[in-house]
Amino acid sequence: MLWLWIGLGAVLGVILLVLLTALICFFRVFYSPSRKPLGEEEYAIPDGEIYEVHREAMIRWTKMIRTMPHENVSIRSYDGLTLRGRYYEYQPGAPLELLFHGYRGTGERDLSGGVERCFALGRNALIVDHRAAGTSDGHVITFGIKERRDCLDWIAFALKRFGADTKIILTGISMGAATVMMAMGEKLPPNVVCVLADCGYSSPKEIIQKVIRDMKLPQFLYPFIRLGARLYGGFDLEETSPMEAVAKCRVPLILIHGDADDFVPCEMSRRLYEACASTKKFVAIPGAGHGLAFPVNQEMYLTALADFQKECGF
Repeated sequence: MLWLWIGLGAVLGVILLVLLTALICFFRVFYSPSRKPLGEEEYAIPDGEIYEVHREAMIRWTKMIRTMPHENVSIRSYDGLTLRGRYYEYQPGAPLELLFHGYRGTGERDLSGGVERCFALGRNALIVDHRAAGTSDGHVITFGIKERRDCLDWIAFALKRFGADTKIILTGISMGAATVMMAMGEKLPPNVVCVLADCGYSSPKEIIQKVIRDMKLPQFLYPFIRLGARLYGGFDLEETSPMEAVAKCRVPLILIHGDADDFVPCEMSRRLYEACASTKKFVAIPGAGHGLAFPVNQEMYLTALADFQKECGF
């Protein structure tokens, strides 16, 4: 009987250790605490030396969208969260870009320059704060799994708000790119005429495993991270992936990636391009790090988008 109790205690101890490890992983990877708005003279610049070079441009873009005429908009997500964004109008009836930011970013931080880019191409812009980011509700980041369904809700909002004949371009950077690519695997209305994926990853699993390697942590952590997502976040990291979605999509896809990106490797976009079943284009921006393709070479970026727009006929 003693050995039985010892055995049960050991099993219980292992279970508790697994649950505790999964909980720690959940908080480190997926949890987003409560957020407060930035002050008038505060600007969110990503960490890292590669972004310091572009600090002035990023601050200029942020100041620009704060002072430009815009409309604050919101939707209710499928699971009851209030998600918020800002609409900037270039011209009534122009094609609309829905823009989605990166991991632990905000619409303002990651997409301010995108508004200027949209206007240069004659497009209206709606920059979105993901769930658990910026001004939107929520505390769980899901690497595009639940966010892709939010993307569908934003499309429905756009058609109701701007008209049933509105042409829509889905745009995302980093995790936002993964989000819009995963949305391509869902049933999209014909209004979605193009998707732009800037430095997106091939799957949540692959990018998490890559970061684990970069941090020189053991690879056996990934199953605990996935378990934490399921137990405490209510989602499965492997439910779908950009790679799966683009293989069955029919919407034109342009992939843009800095070839000096050491966070999300450019090779991931190359593989996504090869897997894509629809009209597609891949553009590597020389010398650009993660999320910096547009700041590094705006002319090349704009030309690639304008050319692809002509190829797609919208």
